[in-house]
Amino acid sequence: MVSLVPRRMQLLEFHDEGEIARYFSFALESPRPGDQAVMPGQFFMLTVPGVGEVPFTYLSPPDWQGRFSALIRAEGAVSSALFELKPGARLGYRGPFGTGWPELWSARRVLAVAGGSGLAAMAGLIEALLRGGRQDALTLVYGARSRVHQVLPREREQWRGSLELVETLERAEDGRPGCTPLEPLPALFASLAPEAVLCCGPEPMMRNVAELCLAHNVPVTGIWLSMERRLECGMGRCGHCYVGRSSACQEGPVYRYDRYLDLLAEDEEVRRPC
Repeated sequence: MVSLVPRRMQLLEFHDEGEIARYFSFALESPRPGDQAVMPGQFFMLTVPGVGEVPFTYLSPPDWQGRFSALIRAEGAVSSALFELKPGARLGYRGPFGTGWPELWSARRVLAVAGGSGLAAMAGLIEALLRGGRQDALTLVYGARSRVHQVLPREREQWRGSLELVETLERAEDGRPGCTPLEPLPALFASLAPEAVLCCGPEPMMRNVAELCLAHNVPVTGIWLSMERRLECGMGRCGHCYVGRSSACQEGPVYRYDRYLDLLAEDEEVRRPC
């Protein structure tokens, strides 16, 4: 049974990442052995006392000392209040919740496509694959509106030396034309023939990526989308995160694309007038 009572945790440190995002480090008080059993792509509930509780995906999972990190944007009352706090502040924690990315140890080629702060939801999986010696199997396409909207610069610099990293900017800069993460994909499909494609970012972008995958013979069962931007209460009660009849904070946030399409089709059938 999921506890509704948050555990205590402490804000350790933070630094700005891009225009409105911030990298936060936290530490759970009285860490437990099961705290480390977090799958990349899962999320947790963070409480700012006196303000409220909201979900965030893990950037890195809790270690044996209970330390973990998250990339957070100031987009609501709770996250804005969090941005006003100083290191040492007491917070609340519940988690982990949801389903994460699939295990991909047998896939010969993996393509990850991230947009904006959606890269944070993939960071744990990228690190796990690199630690497992899968750098030759992984290609990452990361797109942002502009350089000030890019996140995780230190991680991207480290990854650049370990895997194939393609970066795109929608706004033209330094004399280079702007483009979206979709534009490099046809050439990558021709050379990579990926067995698995993972995507996280704005939902319209992810659907376009998925349809482009299908057009290049990637099987529908090899495409995965993260609906982390839909998350709201973490309990499946508020109704904000529904994908069709599925609660993204319970069954998701990661969905295989055929499941996602089935849910949308069921929702369309329900909405169709008699």
